[in-house]
Amino acid sequence: MLMNGVRTSAIPGKGSIEDVSKEKCMSQSLRDSVHLVSDPSNLDSSVKEVFHLMLGCECEQSNAQHLQPKESVTAVVGFGGLLSGACVFRSSSHTACKIAAQLTGSEISEVDDTVKDAIGEICNMLAGAWKSKVPELAANCGLSVPAVITGRDYNIHVQSPEFRLFHSYFFDGSPFDVTIICDGIH
Repeated sequence: MLMNGVRTSAIPGKGSIEDVSKEKCMSQSLRDSVHLVSDPSNLDSSVKEVFHLMLGCECEQSNAQHLQPKESVTAVVGFGGLLSGACVFRSSSHTACKIAAQLTGSEISEVDDTVKDAIGEICNMLAGAWKSKVPELAANCGLSVPAVITGRDYNIHVQSPEFRLFHSYFFDGSPFDVTIICDGIH
C-alpha cells in the first residue's frame, strides 16, 4: 500500500501481512505486463490525446531525431511506486512558447514563468496519460511535481534504465521530444 509515496509495509507497524501480499501480487503482475508498459504505441497515443484535448490540435510523430536547439526547455516528471523513472519533455524555446501560447490563448514570445508552468503541466499530463494505459501502473504509481530546466548544453542522464522510449514529434511544424525512462519495476 502506498502512503504519500511511501509503502506502508516499509514503515514498522503500518503494513499488514495482507498489504504486503497484495503489493507482491501487484508487483508480479506489473512485471508480467512490462510488454504493455514499454509499448511505444502507448507513448504515441498519450501525446496525441494530450495535444488534442489540451491544445485542440494534432501533432505528428517524426522519424528523425531533431538537432539540439541552442536554447531548450525540458520538463521532467518522476514516477514512483511500482515503477520508478521519469517522463521527459524537451523542446526548443520557440516550440515551448508556441505550446504555452496555444494552451493559454495568449501571445508569448520568450520563455517566462508562464511557459515553464505550461511545459511542466504538459509533461505532467503526458506522464499521467502514459501511466493510465496499464491499469496496474495507473493504480500503483505516483507522479512527482514537474521540474523544468531551461538553458543550453545540458543532458539528463539515467544509469542503465530497464527500458527507454524516445519519440520525436511536430507541433504546428515545431519539433519536440518525449522520453519515458524506467529505471526499475518494483
